[in-house]
Amino acid sequence: MILGGAGPAERPSARWLTGLKLTLGTLAGAALFAMMLLTFLDVVGRKFLNNSITGSVELTELFMLALIFCALPLASLAGEHVVFDLLDSVLPPGVKRWQAVVSNLICTFLVGAAAWFVFDRAQRTEMMGDTTAQLQISIAPFHYAAAVLLAVSALMHLYLALSSRSRD
Repeated sequence: MILGGAGPAERPSARWLTGLKLTLGTLAGAALFAMMLLTFLDVVGRKFLNNSITGSVELTELFMLALIFCALPLASLAGEHVVFDLLDSVLPPGVKRWQAVVSNLICTFLVGAAAWFVFDRAQRTEMMGDTTAQLQISIAPFHYAAAVLLAVSALMHLYLALSSRSRD
């Protein structure tokens, strides 16, 4: 049910988004903060103690993975991906709504397919027992998390497609 002109976050059917946004935003922020703190401590250790943090590069890569895939559904929901909007000023509102529906459905399919491929990769990574080189951290949980967050991003595009269509 859509109430007159309310934005997606204000609709009664979209209240569940608040918790999702808060959770993903907190996780992305924590990953960014952890990367900054790790980099700071590693530099201080190298400059003043002549000793860097073992596995800092691996940890930075894992934090980066967490940051990117936690932020992806948020970027999808906010419509903050790179877009080609050359014709937006000349298209009538009805065409723009249909364009939003079709483009979000295409994104749903593509990001959903990416989730499927990454999930398949996670299964192979788990089966092979792949770990990071220095710290021996299992990589499979990170691949599974990336697959789940890609699926969440695909669902965000589906939600946007359905909510764009319901305004007609």
